[in-house]
Parts: sequence; C-alpha cells; structure tokens
Amino acid sequence: MISSDFAAASSSTSSFYGFCTYAAGIAGNVFAFVLFVSPMPTFKRIVRNKSTEQFSGLPYIYSLLNCLICMWYGLPWVSYGVILVATVNSIGAAFQLAYVSLFIRFADSAKRLRMSGLLIGVFSVFALIIYASLELCDHPTRQIFVGIW
Repeated sequence: MISSDFAAASSSTSSFYGFCTYAAGIAGNVFAFVLFVSPMPTFKRIVRNKSTEQFSGLPYIYSLLNCLICMWYGLPWVSYGVILVATVNSIGAAFQLAYVSLFIRFADSAKRLRMSGLLIGVFSVFALIIYASLELCDHPTRQIFVGIW
C-alpha cells in the first residue's frame, strides 16, 4: 500500500518535472531564435549599402561553429532526449550561414578571402569533431567529448 502511494507521488513529481523541463526548453528556443534574428538590421544595412563597411564577420563565424557543435550534441547519435537543443541550433546554424554568406558576398576582397578561409576552417573543425566522436568514442564518451567542445 505504501509503495503504491510512493509510486503515484513520484510519478506526478516526474511528470511535473518533465513538463517544467519541456517548458524551459521551449522558452529557451524562443529566446535563442530572437538572438539569431537580432543581426538582421545589420545585414539589411550591408545589403542596402552593398558593403560590409567596418563590421566584423567573426561573431557570425564563431556562432556558426557553436551552433553546429551544439546541433551535433543534441542529435541522438550523441545525446538522447535533448532534441530541442538540436532543433534550435540547426535553425541558428542556418541563420549564421546566411549571415556569413552575405558578409562574404559584400566584403572587399581581403575580407572575403579571410572569411572564406575561416568558413572552410569551421566546416573542417566540425567534420573532424563528427569523425572523431563517431570513430573514437562509444556513446557515453561521445556525449562527454562533444560536450567539452
């Protein structure tokens, strides 16, 4: 009798915890989405003026790498049950890639070459992380390995 009462209580606590976790994940995704669209006025200006002026593309390169790694972390090959991490970061990676592409398109030749090299570097590092995590790590170790990056 006592054990069934305990099971019912822990079940309701578990469902409340799950609800709160999911709600926090949704709120985090909404806030992250707002963060991802925040550079739009800057890029409207870049497109309108057809110049990157004195803007730096480095924050978008770093953000792209971060989104790619976090997206990989949220996928089932690395972590179970955190698909919201993967979805928001895949959207973020798409936004950052669009920003970097626009930056490269409207940059002068020196900035264009530098940003293109950095973009290739981002994809190379990301590919290396995927390869190393799949080939060298079992699932629990993979989660730690990708999480450290």
